[in-house]
Amino acid sequence: MRLSLVFLVAMTVGARAAPFDISDAWFRSLPGKLPAGGYFTAQNNTGREVAITGASSDACGMLMIHQSSNKGGMSGMDMMQSVKVPAGGIVKFAPGGYHLMCESPKMTIGTKVAVLLHLSDGGTIAVGFVVRGATGK
Repeated sequence: MRLSLVFLVAMTVGARAAPFDISDAWFRSLPGKLPAGGYFTAQNNTGREVAITGASSDACGMLMIHQSSNKGGMSGMDMMQSVKVPAGGIVKFAPGGYHLMCESPKMTIGTKVAVLLHLSDGGTIAVGFVVRGATGK
């Protein structure tokens, strides 16, 4: 009976959504010393806005939050201090939008690298990012 109760509690805890979920995390690794782009989906399951304020990884010399933009026909990137994820909302980091910029990448296609996302509430989330090639596959 006691084992069943422990199992039931563990299953219930596992079934609940985490306060802040990260899914579909991957890096686009480019040849040579070109920077790698990091992409993922952030889902805020809390009742308050939470911002992603930074990221760190041993697989990157420097890891920054950027947003791609097109202003007057000119494509560019802006460095972002944070990206707000509204209460109960989802924000996608995807090619052509928000992304992580990994300078001096040390990663191999087909492996996973660890990334630590820093949040405005003081929390951090450890995420495994799959490393893909230039085509995203």
